[in-house]
Amino acid sequence: MRGADYVIKRVAFAIVTVFVALTINFALFRLAPGTAVTNLARVPHATQELRDSLKQQFGLDKSKGEQYVIYLKQLAHGNLGVSFANQQPVSHNLWVALKNTLPMVILGTIFAVVFGTLTGVIAAWRRGTGVEAATVTSALGFYSMPTHWLGLMLVILFTGILPTGGMTNDFLINPPFWTHVRDLASHIVLPSLTLGLVLYGEYTLIVRSAMLETLGEDYVLTARAKGLKPWTIVRKHALRNAMLPIVTLVALSLGYIVAGAILIETVFSWPGIGRAVYEAVLQRDYPMLQGAFLVLTISVVAFNLLADLFYFKLDPRITT
Repeated sequence: MRGADYVIKRVAFAIVTVFVALTINFALFRLAPGTAVTNLARVPHATQELRDSLKQQFGLDKSKGEQYVIYLKQLAHGNLGVSFANQQPVSHNLWVALKNTLPMVILGTIFAVVFGTLTGVIAAWRRGTGVEAATVTSALGFYSMPTHWLGLMLVILFTGILPTGGMTNDFLINPPFWTHVRDLASHIVLPSLTLGLVLYGEYTLIVRSAMLETLGEDYVLTARAKGLKPWTIVRKHALRNAMLPIVTLVALSLGYIVAGAILIETVFSWPGIGRAVYEAVLQRDYPMLQGAFLVLTISVVAFNLLADLFYFKLDPRITT
């Protein structure tokens, strides 16, 4: 398969996947019981006239097919709609939330990639020893922990030591720049650590498995027979050729963790996109949910496409 054909095929598949996903998202939210109008806790004794007025305002008086066509037309113009909850553009709400989520996600991912890769390589190189047993046991433990449970345990352990809720200290009014930075850093530690520990276990197990397969290859045995140093064998021969599954894991993780941060942001009251999705579900805020899930879908599909393109560069067998 020629390079251009491969890239075109993967890009076309990604576009179709996004279209199917946004169609399912549109229908899925409307299958749930209740709507933004029936969810009237803020107006408990709403009259039928008020309900009809709200339906007309939100465009819910139209058929599902008409709503879908309007939704696609708005997307074609880059318009994600207006939030039912605060009457702000969905794109604005999502951008504010995403700016809060990205630093937490990036820090947690860096922690997981660095320590997960390191411990995975060590476990594979020291196969059959107590080092491998301890590494694999700890990785399995963190990987199997529910994200929200681990977050709650960290809240219990670090209460009084580190902030356990919110993104900033509300009592700091117009603080100096570095005071604000330190405040943000102290608040981001626990949510980032929670995400990093869960991903750390996954990275360790995958890297160990890939390294064990690579270390059994003939070229690695030849390198050992030549008397090369262990670190040279690992870095130049084993790890380099074990990059394919690692690239896949990184790409999948980057797409997933934006969505997977929902539980973490709920536990730590972090005002990110996960928290925005949680509140939109409670309020039946269709435009926010559609916009948020579109962003999450595009992130997952885009990073999967990126992984496919990296495969194309790393694995010469794809071009044959």
